[in-house]
Amino acid sequence: MGRILKKKTTVKKKRKSEGESDVDAPDAPAPVRAAALQRKPAAAPKAPGKENWLTKSIQFLREVRAELKKVTWPSRKQTIGSTAVVIILVMIISVFLGMVDMGLSALVRVVLQ
Repeated sequence: MGRILKKKTTVKKKRKSEGESDVDAPDAPAPVRAAALQRKPAAAPKAPGKENWLTKSIQFLREVRAELKKVTWPSRKQTIGSTAVVIILVMIISVFLGMVDMGLSALVRVVLQ
């Protein structure tokens, strides 16, 4: 069937609460306090419509590539077997429908005469 994929464990970093910063820590070294005071506020996120279409296209293709790596592809033997089954069933159904069509056409001809 398919391969069993192991989940990758990720280490989540602890986020500081909104009011807490490096500056507030009393035991923080002086360079850390100075760096924290000099930080600029984060830039506002871009609006969804403002992104470049090329950037969106590249991101889409990256995601497609990642998803295609997850697919378990059938072997050549499985593909040939499935294709043969489909072709045979199509032939059987087409013969059946052709016979039903000829029978109904003959019936309509008899009724109309």
